[in-house]
Amino acid sequence: MIKLQRLSETPVLAAEKHNDWEATAVFNCAAVQHNELIHLIYRATDVSSNGKDGAYINSLGYAVSSDGLSFNRLKQPILSNDVEQERRGPEDPRVTKLGDTFYMTYTGFGGRFDGDYRISLASSKNLISWKRLGVLLDEPNKDAALFPVKIGGRYAMLHRRPPDIWLAYSDDLLHWENHTPILQTIPGSTWESSKIGAAGPPFKTARGWVLIYHGVSQDHHYSLGIALLDLNDPSKVLARQEDPILKPELDWEIQGFVPNVVFSCGQLIKNDQLLVYYGGADTAIGVAAVHVNELDAI
Repeated sequence: MIKLQRLSETPVLAAEKHNDWEATAVFNCAAVQHNELIHLIYRATDVSSNGKDGAYINSLGYAVSSDGLSFNRLKQPILSNDVEQERRGPEDPRVTKLGDTFYMTYTGFGGRFDGDYRISLASSKNLISWKRLGVLLDEPNKDAALFPVKIGGRYAMLHRRPPDIWLAYSDDLLHWENHTPILQTIPGSTWESSKIGAAGPPFKTARGWVLIYHGVSQDHHYSLGIALLDLNDPSKVLARQEDPILKPELDWEIQGFVPNVVFSCGQLIKNDQLLVYYGGADTAIGVAAVHVNELDAI
């Protein structure tokens, strides 16, 4: 059975009270390895991320590290709530490199009415300066992640139409069709019976696409699971581990603004280890790992 091991008992990135836009919470980050450095693009809020202190505003921040544990960050956000669809700010980024360009799927949170959140896309050459490309699906939707290569000559993306994970295809990254549910919740499961959603973008192995995903229990606990998708047809699920690979266990994962949550938007491979970065209790960011050879157990 695959199980992630935490590399630190404490968060690797936490709120910075001296920066108003990230003064209270940092969590749910994309993770990219580029030019021998580890880059995080993370969600931050100005006040508590559970709404109890009022209408929080999301921003996306940037941090960089050489070892994956100690990070330096920019003082200003790289994406803010400065367009209409993102009045409450951008959320939960996931980054995929296609060719020489980084593409970031994220949730544009408007907050103007119920269900006012949309999957949005931005592009960058350097992971810091981003160009918005607009809304991809004009429907309440979250948890979108792009595959890093074309499949059958087309771009592929995972997303969530509650409560399940769906697959869609596109010729231009902007217009998506052939939507198909590929992973469903499991009735009676202790950790993924309520809803599920993609974590970071799927990554390729000789056996198939490895997908890390989150599962939500009936009592609203968020855990991480793992599945294997067919290389040529990722709508085919080759394997799915019954038990989670990470669940809330540390105090700062159990007690926070949204308790009992581990939630990932990104992972990378460094020195034969898969490093999974995750938000704990919608409050801070941690990292857990497994040796890549252990992935054969899926």
